[in-house]
Amino acid sequence: MKLHTLKPGEGSTKEATRVGRGQGSGKGGTSARGHKGAKSRSGYSQKAGFEGGQMPLHRRLPKFGFKNPFRVSYTIINLDRLDEIAAEAKVSELTPAFLAEHKYIAKKDQPLKVLANGEIKAKLKVSAHKFSAAAKAAIEQAGGEAIIIEA
Repeated sequence: MKLHTLKPGEGSTKEATRVGRGQGSGKGGTSARGHKGAKSRSGYSQKAGFEGGQMPLHRRLPKFGFKNPFRVSYTIINLDRLDEIAAEAKVSELTPAFLAEHKYIAKKDQPLKVLANGEIKAKLKVSAHKFSAAAKAAIEQAGGEAIIIEA
């Protein structure tokens, strides 16, 4: 085998239509670009959102609202889910690291907040960045402990 004998495998390539190679090809003359205008020229590229000089949609629509760049987004977990996890994993202490490691919460980089949806029966030591007042009361009423982690 020599370099000059190499060919691509059968069916791996397809013949491209060669435009601008004369009238006999069927793609001669204007080379399938139409007549005149910027789109027929070489080097043409259109800006994103350009609408032919008409006021673009992103400028026609009203702007409103505010996105706070300092907003803290919490991963939320409910009491009933904590109860299920404790029973499933057979543990009495739950931390954000444990929950993330065992894939009970998706975003391990976000702080964790415990909400009071559902009931908790197990005596658990729960560590989180925030607790709702009702969740903290429910955990302590069940004989557990709610530990706030400083971020």
